[in-house]
This record gives sequence, structure tokens and C-alpha cells, in this order.
Amino acid sequence: MGLLEDLQSKVLIGDGAMGTLLHAHGIDNCFEELNITKPEDIFNIHKAYQKAGASVIQTNTYGANFPKLKRYGAEEKVKDINIEGVRLAKKAVGDSGYVLGTIGGIRSFQKSIISLEEIKRSFREQLFWLLSEDVDGLLFETFYDLEELKTVLEIARRETDKPIVTNVSLHEKGVLQDGTPIVKALKILEELGADVVGTNCRQGPYHMLEILEEVPLLDKSFLSAYPNASLPQYVDGRLIYETDPDYFYKTALAFKDQGVRLLGGCCGTTPSHIEAMAKALTNAVPITGKTVKEAPPIEVLSQEIQTQPHLHEIVQENHSIIVELDPPKKLGVDKFLKGAHALQAAGIDALTLADNSLASPRISNLAMASLLKDQLKTRPLIHLTCRDRNLIGLQSHLMGMHTLGFNQILALTGDPSKIGDFPGATSVYDLSSFDLIRLIKQFNEGVSFSGKPLGQKTNFSIAGAFNPNVRHLDRAVQRLEKKVDCGADYFISQPIYSIEQLEDVYKATKSLKAPIYIGIMPLTGAKNARFLHHEVPGIKLSENILTRMERIEHDKEQSAKEGILLAKELIDRAYELFNGLYLITPFMRYELTVELANYIKAKELVSIERKI
Repeated sequence: MGLLEDLQSKVLIGDGAMGTLLHAHGIDNCFEELNITKPEDIFNIHKAYQKAGASVIQTNTYGANFPKLKRYGAEEKVKDINIEGVRLAKKAVGDSGYVLGTIGGIRSFQKSIISLEEIKRSFREQLFWLLSEDVDGLLFETFYDLEELKTVLEIARRETDKPIVTNVSLHEKGVLQDGTPIVKALKILEELGADVVGTNCRQGPYHMLEILEEVPLLDKSFLSAYPNASLPQYVDGRLIYETDPDYFYKTALAFKDQGVRLLGGCCGTTPSHIEAMAKALTNAVPITGKTVKEAPPIEVLSQEIQTQPHLHEIVQENHSIIVELDPPKKLGVDKFLKGAHALQAAGIDALTLADNSLASPRISNLAMASLLKDQLKTRPLIHLTCRDRNLIGLQSHLMGMHTLGFNQILALTGDPSKIGDFPGATSVYDLSSFDLIRLIKQFNEGVSFSGKPLGQKTNFSIAGAFNPNVRHLDRAVQRLEKKVDCGADYFISQPIYSIEQLEDVYKATKSLKAPIYIGIMPLTGAKNARFLHHEVPGIKLSENILTRMERIEHDKEQSAKEGILLAKELIDRAYELFNGLYLITPFMRYELTVELANYIKAKELVSIERKI
């Protein structure tokens, strides 16, 4: 009799956590590599779970794939680790149970770290070696990303007719991190050929049972559940789970009553927890019908009506000017507000506010945005980097921006902290700019990262950064296309210093489905020009520009005038090629960008008069 035949009439008990027991014995390195370095430890844990009553044992191969093993320098051992993982589990089980070849999810919340193509390659390699040892079935567990799980399930179903168990993991009760309700997700997995579907990790029995109350019995697939022992405590640098095994005895009956036919444990569970569940379900008969609790309706209010067009809408129709004016590095905002007022009077469409540019602390750009909005009625475009905030902080920041009425964002990865004033500070980078754009787009649908409804839809217009100062412009444009796919509405470029480069950028991006604001930053002198030319990656000034600036190096006033003249020459051509112009204020010298903004506005008047 096989696994699926047994599940027709029984509730089978799976095993519990592997890492919890290894941690308890002071092991804190690559658990999967222990299959070949300390096989007796792994065998003993498998045997302990079997003696506790588990009849379904999973191999110690959760992270035995190329990307995860590479973290430990063990990427060349994929074959040996997976083969030995199956052999150890089979040796422990003998003829008294089933061995499932375990493959864990790779993606967490950073989709951009690994592509689906890399996941496919890694998965096929691990799958091949597990199947080569004739496992009784496969277990895909701790998959947060439904796209990833669907992808690997389709591959596995083409390769084998062995039973497949798929367990998703949820940040929030009832929904996956992309907002898909678990009921819908499990149905999708059933249709793709999974024989057993369910959930593991993250939740303890209490919340997992609440989730299952809303899950009906499926037509072709059985239900599974592998709860954590409890919510963990953080004690002396370690996560500690303290749930009494007796609690698992009581909840095992409840899991059976919700239709679960494969019940095991995840983080924090031990043979004692598994033994308690096995005793509770001795000779248990699976249910064949259940009353499903109706899920509460998810209400997401539409965003407030937009009274002012977004910047990406403006620039698609007309010429548009935005100006960057960095928040002050020191306390005191009088000069900043004076500059902002002058720029507003020049008729700019928005003032962009950097987020601790060059990894140096400044007054919060959100605070400065509030001052602009309240005192000057100026529209702020707020930069948001992934460097300074983790996933929790980024979401909190976005909710705060929405609450304050700010809806223009430039999503950036952010300069690493090592280049700034505090090189020892930590750069967070939970997300990349691609991930952040996706997250903001998801907020616009009224859904948080974890899939939880926000209660309202946000209305953010999302700008992406564009660096044209690279050796291979075509690759930079490919990044822009990828950002458009993630949800970017338009782009803002780093400064350009040659007409030839402007024309190259125009040709390379004219088919892009998003407008671009071209960056123009006036030079302030020969020293500034040399710094940009020699020390800023990708920016190269022509010999003509360097010579022009050096010829008047000792005349500050004339240097500023020459820098403005060069910027105007660039603006003349950029104005013909692009609707969007992004003026970058050097060293808080806002009078320079005011002059350039006035120059652009004068060009607009001339254009209007010609049309009339």
C-alpha cells in the first residue's frame, strides 16, 4: 500500500523540526551538509521521530540546493547531500513508514535576488537526485511565493507520478504574501497536480486551525498541516519555543476535525510533540465532510479622488520641470525654505527630496515634505531608499506618506552606508529597488507585503532611477524595462553632460513605455568638474568642458556663469528630445536651478507663441 492509499482511510503523522534539535545540541551551521559530515546525528533524529509515532519522515534536504548550499561553500555537494539524505531517512524508517524527499522554497520577500530560471535549474538538479533514490513521495514546504511553488510543482509533475505534498507558508492569516487567499491557492495547487496541499511554518496550532476552518475539503487532494510549536521568544540571541506537548495532543484532534490527513510539526516541535499527536490520533478516522466557516469579506476602500495629475501624467502630455533640493545636513531650514519658495515661484512641478543621499544623515525628507506642503503648498517628490529601513519600516513609512497625503515617490536601492559619513553603519537592503516598486504597486491595490488588506488603496505614482552613465547603455535600458514590469510609472535620470549622450539616450529609450525626466546639474567650477570626471563612476566630461571650466578656475562668479551656460546648452537639446527635465541643485545653490527653471519656462512661452 502506498502513501495515497493510506491517506484514504487514515490520518498519518509526519515528523517535526530538524533544526530545533540540532540547535539544542549546539549545531549552528549548514544542517543539510550534516548528511555527509555527521550522518549519525541525522539518523538518530529520524529514528527518534519514528519511535515517537511518525510514519511519514522527510529527508534532511530542505535547503540542499545550489543557491542555499553556496552560502556555506557546499554548492558542489548537492548530489551527495541529497542522496545521503534519502538513504539516512530510509534506513531509519525501514518498512514501517514513508520517506518524502524534501525541497524548501528559495524565495522569501526578495524576488529580485534569484530569478525563476535560476530556481528551475536548482530545483531540477535537486529533484533528479531525490528521485534517483526512489523516495516514496516529495514534500515542497515553506513556500511563501506562490509563483515559485507553481513553477516547481509543474516541473515535478511532469517528471514523476509519485505523491507530491505542497505546503505554503503565510505571513498573515488566510492569505499568501501576494494577497492570494489560501483557499484559492490550495485549489490552484490541486489543479496543478499536488496530491496533498496545506500549510506549514509561521503559525502555531491556534492560528493554523483558524485558517483551516475556512478551507473546504478538496475534490482530489488531501489536506496537510505542519504547525510551529508556538510563537518564539528571543532569549540570549536564540529563538526559543516553549509550547507544552500536551497542547499538541488536544489540538491534533481539532486538526483531524478540520479534514487534515497528514499532520506533522515545524519550527520548535520535537519528538515529544509528535508523540502527543500520534497518541491523540491513534486509530483516528478521517472526516469526509465539514462545515466551512465563511471568511470575513475583505474590504478595501478605493483611494481618494486625485485632484492633481501625477507627474508621470503631466510629463506624458507637456514639458515638465522637477528640481532636487536636498534636505539640510544641519538643523535649521530657513535657507532650504527660501530656496523652495524661489523654485516654486519659477513654476516647477515638484521639488524632489533625497533620502539621506550619499549615505549621509540629513533632516528627514518626510519632515521637509510636510513643511513644503503646509507652508508653501509645493508638491514634494519623496525619495525612498531600501538602505535605511527594513521591510517593516518601509511599509510603515509608506502608510505614513499616504496618511499625510503624499503620493509621489522615487524608489531607490540607496547608496551603501560605507561611502557616507558613518561607514560602520548597517545597510539594511531587505529589498532592492525592483522589490520596492512591486511593494508600492501592491499598496496601490490595497494589500500589504504579507497579503493583509490595508483598508484603503494608496495612490502612489512611482518613479524609478535611471543611470545612463554606464558603459553598456542597452543593459541600463533593460533594467528600466524590468522596472516597468515591476510597476514603475516613469524614470528620473542621473545628470548627463554631453549632447551626444542625450541623443544616445533618446535613441535607446524612445520605445520605452514610460517617460523620462533627464537630469541636468550645473557645474560650479573646475574643481567640481574634475571630481565628477575622475571620481564619480560613469560620468565623463569632454575635454572641451574641462578646458572651459579650468580656464576660469580662479574666478568663482565666471565659473558659475560658465556652468549655467553649459547647462543651458544641454537643456536646449534635451528640451527637443524629452518632455521631462530634472534639475539637480548643487551644494544648496538654488539660485542656479532657479535660473535654469526660468530659462526652460521662457522656452515654453516661445513655443506657445509660435503655435498661436
